Amino acid sequence: MIIGIGTDIIEVERVEKQVSKNKGFREKVFSPSEIEYCESKKEKGQYYAVRFAAKEAFFKALGTGWRNGLAFSEIEIINDDMGKPEIKLKGKTKKFVEKMGNVKIFVSLSHIKYFVNAMVIIEKL
Repeated sequence: MIIGIGTDIIEVERVEKQVSKNKGFREKVFSPSEIEYCESKKEKGQYYAVRFAAKEAFFKALGTGWRNGLAFSEIEIINDDMGKPEIKLKGKTKKFVEKMGNVKIFVSLSHIKYFVNAMVIIEKL
């Protein structure tokens, strides 16, 4: 049974500005492995932005928004061996989701030059 769906679309430029001008933003929002991954890409801004959008979409799917001690830094967007994006949770966010029981989280990412889109579905098994 699907218990939550979230989507987010964002302008790449908006996140690029935050990453480049707001000291500490990158480290507050992204994990070290996400930063390493994004920095290895030619179009870094797209990769940062789509991960930011996925985190926003996750909170929307969860139905809580960004509160109750849950944090962007506790949501990590990783890729499996085939490149498929997945969400890895840590800290309070992981504990919050574990209280929901056995759930599966799906994430889809899309990006083009100026915009990115992310969708998250949370399914209770």
